[in-house]
Amino acid sequence: MNYLGISNNFHDASISLVDNQGNILFAGHTERYSKLKHDKELNVDILLDALNYKTDKIKVIDYYERPLLTQLRQIRAGQSIDFSSTKQRIGNEIINLIGTDKIRTHNHHLSHAAAGFQTSNFSDATIVVIDAIGEFDTITIWDASYDNNGYAKYKKLYSKKYPNSIGLFYSAMTKHVGLKPLDEEYILMGMVAYGNPIHTNAMINRFLDEDTLDFKENLHAGIEREFLQDANEMDIASSAQLLTEICIEKIISKANIIGKSSNLVYMGGVALNCLANRLLGKYFNDIWIMPNPGDAGSSLGACALGYGKRLNWQNAFLGKDIVAAYPINKIINELETNKIVGVANGRAEFGPRALGNRSLLADPRGNEIKDKVNEIKRRQKFRPFAPVILEEFVNEYFVMPKNWTNSRYMQVIAKCSYPEKFPAITHYDGTSRVQTVPKDNSNIRKLLEAWYEKTNCPMLLNTSLNIRGEPMVNDVEDAKRFESFYKTKVLTGYEN
Repeated sequence: MNYLGISNNFHDASISLVDNQGNILFAGHTERYSKLKHDKELNVDILLDALNYKTDKIKVIDYYERPLLTQLRQIRAGQSIDFSSTKQRIGNEIINLIGTDKIRTHNHHLSHAAAGFQTSNFSDATIVVIDAIGEFDTITIWDASYDNNGYAKYKKLYSKKYPNSIGLFYSAMTKHVGLKPLDEEYILMGMVAYGNPIHTNAMINRFLDEDTLDFKENLHAGIEREFLQDANEMDIASSAQLLTEICIEKIISKANIIGKSSNLVYMGGVALNCLANRLLGKYFNDIWIMPNPGDAGSSLGACALGYGKRLNWQNAFLGKDIVAAYPINKIINELETNKIVGVANGRAEFGPRALGNRSLLADPRGNEIKDKVNEIKRRQKFRPFAPVILEEFVNEYFVMPKNWTNSRYMQVIAKCSYPEKFPAITHYDGTSRVQTVPKDNSNIRKLLEAWYEKTNCPMLLNTSLNIRGEPMVNDVEDAKRFESFYKTKVLTGYEN
């Protein structure tokens, strides 16, 4: 049988499909089909695309959380209650197309844990999950291993319950500076470099018991505008980041003490905070963060729990396929001529970060490039961009944090050794969110090799290919709209 996993009804709905050998046939985001950013609902288009890869019957649907427990938490917290059943959440049209109404529900944090552990190459791991909220859990630590038959086994060692939530705190601070929570936390993270953490103590005194990591109030509804109302927003961002890092480091340290394994799997939406991730190597030698650690990635976690064994993880290119030859020579010609080019080719990335198949690429060496790319994407000028680099060159150009030998999914920041040579990918504080590309025969690898041979530069600027306010480009029509909207060439492989 095939295993179909679903995550929906909160934010960033997704569908994943795994065969009976553990091969990941498909994993994609609903938003890229509906064109509604962070779309929480499923739609027929993504399901039909997923079913194109089906190799056998789907006998049961694996669902990423347990709605009854979520409803119980809502009742206890006095919140508005979503009384819909799991079947109602999925919808009759989707269920009928799948061909079964049998549903297995899985614990929210366990789905996160399984998405990480069963895609890793570890035989055992200590797992840390930190997010805004599951059913009740907001932080969990697990021991994980495989039994003699190859089935994954999980033991929960520690948990924090709602409303004690690092993720809710960070989202509340995102909202407090005028950004969109559950959307623009990455912008708050980008603001950190321009500020000083001078309000951290005020935040700790107001919100946090440092000894227990209990929050003194429920931050689900946000923070009143009067709190630090005269403070610089960059300082608020820097202070919020430091408080978050204090909490994360205590949890990772605790995991190191109580977990059996020296391998760390780190999951949940907070794992996308690549600035804080530099701290992980202080406590663990080997680290794996699946490139879609938030709720969207939990459709794959639900599949993993249904299948039970290790998944055959190859890379994050698991979504919509634009079937055409990757236009390496045309990309390089466009880079040499205009310095910037869009690429939409092959299977779309599973996760929030473009990794080469739905990317806007640029020469990282020009002083004007960063502003030009921000102008194309209509972003704030302070926003940084990531370098994508041949992995064997990373230590020559960047000072990687302890025990981070690579960063294949833009999971950690590193100091750039030559910021004056590569201003387009160096943030205000001299750091870069690095993406390393191993010798994996991927299209982005072949492009970087050709670019290096041509220019002696082993890296490019890489950012997501999307129209502002929309998800990443998914198909050829999206690519054409981007090209028309921004007057920037997008190569799909279909060009004459």
